[in-house]
Amino acid sequence: MDIKPTDLFSALSHATRLRCLMLLMQHDELCVCEFTHALAAVQPHISRNLAQLRKAGLVLDRRDGLWIHYRVNPALPASVVNILNDSYKGLRHQPPFNEDRALLAAMAKRPGAPRCA
Repeated sequence: MDIKPTDLFSALSHATRLRCLMLLMQHDELCVCEFTHALAAVQPHISRNLAQLRKAGLVLDRRDGLWIHYRVNPALPASVVNILNDSYKGLRHQPPFNEDRALLAAMAKRPGAPRCA
């Protein structure tokens, strides 16, 4: 898999896309509803940014009924994975990334429960 450096850094330069990627670095997979809750953003905004991450090859999606789940693309080159890992390690304790994780952890009715909130 070939990820252009300009596509990678363009994705990382947008706050919503970076926040989504940092959440995905901690979780195997997240539903759009989890992103909207954690980032306190509307679904169209989240979906548009996740689609851009998918187009860049950074994430993959999976449909489950009405819900779409996203995960970091496991076929990313090691150099891209290293950048994402280093970014996560450096940012995870800083706002808004630590706040995103806390809001996600506090979310009621997360996927895996009967219904996504």
